[in-house]
Amino acid sequence: MSFSVFAVPIIVALIFGWGLYKKVNILDAFIEGARENLKTAVGLLPTLTLLMLGVGMFRSSGALDAITRLLSPITDALGFPSECLPLTLLRPVSGSGALAILKNILAENGPDSFAGRVASVLMGSTETTFYTIAVYFAATKVKKSRHALPSALAGDITAFLLSSLAVRIFLGFTVR
Repeated sequence: MSFSVFAVPIIVALIFGWGLYKKVNILDAFIEGARENLKTAVGLLPTLTLLMLGVGMFRSSGALDAITRLLSPITDALGFPSECLPLTLLRPVSGSGALAILKNILAENGPDSFAGRVASVLMGSTETTFYTIAVYFAATKVKKSRHALPSALAGDITAFLLSSLAVRIFLGFTVR
């Protein structure tokens, strides 16, 4: 049996032990924490609803496919697989939508294909930027994001641009 089986029970026991050592009323502390987290979750619902509605409309309207067709000649010229373009457009907004697109890329092209490997690198090196900023800034009641969004998008764009290069360099794929 591995240590990981006992990790969570050990951590919970340590927390309870520390609470008893510090003479904290553990039940009241738990209830207060749960109450605060429920308030936070309720406060996030409008933001999450808007984000999910926007992603659903973007995909269902055909805008994602239209933008993909429009940009694919450019990405093909740059050596970026056009199959991964929908992933680059949706990943900053929706993690579950991006996973669905990744699944399609892997099913259609195979996990060992150039597109499959680039898509996998993209998923591992990018973030659901808009979702993360919306959730964390709503939870902390930050009104002005200043440089957070441009900085995060710069990181995503860098990952998008370098993903195909990284697959070529580290996994030995040649330019089409």
